[in-house]
Amino acid sequence: MGMSVTISAATAEDAEQIFKLQYLCFQREAELYGNYSIQPLTQSLDSLKGELAEDIVLVARLGDEVVGAVRGSTEEDGAGKIGKLCVHPRLQGHGLGARLLRGVEEALADGSKASRFRLFTGRKSESNLRMYRKAGYVAVGGRTASDGIELVMLEKEATDYAVSA
Repeated sequence: MGMSVTISAATAEDAEQIFKLQYLCFQREAELYGNYSIQPLTQSLDSLKGELAEDIVLVARLGDEVVGAVRGSTEEDGAGKIGKLCVHPRLQGHGLGARLLRGVEEALADGSKASRFRLFTGRKSESNLRMYRKAGYVAVGGRTASDGIELVMLEKEATDYAVSA
């Protein structure tokens, strides 16, 4: 019988697996842009451990292996910021990214009471853009990252997560 993928909060013990997974997953993005200095590839392990301590970090596990991860935090304007969503290449295309996205949205709406969610992805990252649009995100702007990559900013209202009395 095969194992199923579970999604849960990351622990400090997951840091090295997340770090290696992130490095593996963002190779395709780096290749797409011809830029291997993108932040997910240059982030230090200590910086990632800091995010684990401060932010909402969810992981997807297949047995003991971390096969997906996503991070969420709250911005000064109250928006739930979602970042570094990644799924192991061998498991992409099966809805795991969408499950991680929904999980972090739920955590942000519950924990920080975010009224909307915000994320950035590369302008050329068509598969990412497709997934985010399917999840209800719309492009609201853009910017150039410090590494020179043109990013699209997408947002979504958190109406699905409204708390009722």
